[in-house]
Amino acid sequence: MQETTIEKLPRKTRELFEKSMAALERGNNEYALKMLDQVIAVEPAFLLARKNLRIAQVKLALAKKPTATTHQLSSIKGCFTLMGGQGKLAKDPKAALAAAEKLMALDPLNLSFLKFYDAAARSADMLPAAIQTLEVVKPYFAKDVPFLRLLAKAYMDNNDPALARDCYATVAQLRPSDQQAIKDMKDAAAVASIKHGNWDDTKSDYRKKLKDQKLAQQLEQEHKSVQGSSDTEALIKARLKDIEREPQNMNFRRALADLYVNAKRYDDALQALDDAIKAAGRPDPQIERQASAIKVKKFDAAIEAATAAGDTATAEARQKERDEFVFADAQEMVRRYPNDLQFRYEFGYQCYLRGLDDNAIEEFQLAQRNPQRRTRALYYLALCFTRKGQPDIAFEQLKKAASELTIMDETKKDIVYQMGILADQMGRDDEAVAYFKQIYENDIKYKDVSARINDYYAKRRAAGQPTA
Repeated sequence: MQETTIEKLPRKTRELFEKSMAALERGNNEYALKMLDQVIAVEPAFLLARKNLRIAQVKLALAKKPTATTHQLSSIKGCFTLMGGQGKLAKDPKAALAAAEKLMALDPLNLSFLKFYDAAARSADMLPAAIQTLEVVKPYFAKDVPFLRLLAKAYMDNNDPALARDCYATVAQLRPSDQQAIKDMKDAAAVASIKHGNWDDTKSDYRKKLKDQKLAQQLEQEHKSVQGSSDTEALIKARLKDIEREPQNMNFRRALADLYVNAKRYDDALQALDDAIKAAGRPDPQIERQASAIKVKKFDAAIEAATAAGDTATAEARQKERDEFVFADAQEMVRRYPNDLQFRYEFGYQCYLRGLDDNAIEEFQLAQRNPQRRTRALYYLALCFTRKGQPDIAFEQLKKAASELTIMDETKKDIVYQMGILADQMGRDDEAVAYFKQIYENDIKYKDVSARINDYYAKRRAAGQPTA
């Protein structure tokens, strides 16, 4: 089933969704859930509504501090819905998925329910919906092997082997003696290499691809085992001979560039990558990214040398050139690859660093469509709006970001802290303290939250006010 985007929603459905999001941001979860259920009933393929529905359900469930007994009781309560849904998987996938949604509303952290949701979404040709749900609850199951295997299989079936590999790697860490876990990890890694190397091209020679993959691993191992300059130079000579023998092999050319960098021969490294692009006969964003990184290393080496020589003026000049290059390079990548949201995020960040808030806002508004960068993009959007003197708009971006994070990780700490800062600036003292307390309860050493909380209680005691 093709996913429906917000732009394709009928006007009334879009308005209902927007109202549900506003309710979520106000903390009116029950009302928001009802509206999101209505949106999904009208537009089953609108995955963004399902994601926000799941996030709200998980937040409510976590607030109740669930235990194993909680899930046992929910299993009893939902057993008839589960059995009825299982009976509809083959004949009526839509009804099965509706049953799975009822179980999620009952207990979104019940592993049996999650397994059925995965099966129901697959039967309805909506595997991305299953993955989306599993990703939302993943922090709760961070060390749960059956869950990690379930998510890994979903990733594999969705042609995301690199993500599956990461799940299997966690399983292997949790169970070092589990040979199946190790095999699964290696198999996923192999498929990830196949995908990265475009092995699924039916016109490609499989045996040649396999040889290239083993070669890439060998070259990487050689690079890691380099001990000194003599080793590096010997490997450089070997790679040059390899390239002379197989000029179209990009593994040799990229390995040569890495060896030149190891020898601090930056110009030679850049020439090797330039030759690689010419040999390939087409642009390659990965090679271009590698070249950009080498140019930055070259600037860093010049800055370090000037600083060591006590030549402050030259060091400052090189630093300025470095900063200008990084900005221009990020801008050029956006121009050449306008649909790459990672490049959009990187250019937005460079604009933010330079105080180009309007430009940064434009890039971050696009970059937030990248699931991996969405929350950080919203965070920087808020910082830009704050600098523009628009704290209310900034606060709304942070609320969106915070509502999509279920655990207090570093990103959420940054977001919640900034919400506290903005609430304080807007004269909402009690609200500001409430945000700082959220962080304080999880990380007492984060920035100045400890000092802020201590100051808050000291003022209340001095005023003779209760501290609870």
